[in-house]
Amino acid sequence: MSDGGLGIGDLAARTGRSVHTIRWYESQGLMPGVARDAGGRRVYHATHVSWLELIDRLRTTGMSVAQMHEYTALVRQGRSSLRQRKELLEAHRARAEATIAQWRQSLELIDGKIAFYDQWLATGQPPPLPTLHSGTSIPPAATSRRRRSENR
Repeated sequence: MSDGGLGIGDLAARTGRSVHTIRWYESQGLMPGVARDAGGRRVYHATHVSWLELIDRLRTTGMSVAQMHEYTALVRQGRSSLRQRKELLEAHRARAEATIAQWRQSLELIDGKIAFYDQWLATGQPPPLPTLHSGTSIPPAATSRRRRSENR
């Protein structure tokens, strides 16, 4: 586009999003400030590049489309909604941090299981069962099921 704006294909190429995705975001009201030129074509600007990056990060961190609608509506209200926008993002960040903590715990368990198999492969013998983080070992019923399946 000659006026410094981007066409939808250019925006898609620049952001790595498909034209279909960009149109869907716009149809959902998640792309504020999209103008049209005299020919009716959408005209995007650098702010839309940043906006798509934000939407992608919010989705990646688990924000729902409904919450993104709420955030976008607040943006459209202008300066009067700055505090609400900040609070919405802070709440979302807290949820993302909680998810990261859960994933870290899950990875620790998976790493322990990998180490268990490494030891078994290195020695040829099943190592002692690992204990859980809570300090309790695997319940006896689970242990006896595991031993039965190993003997098959």
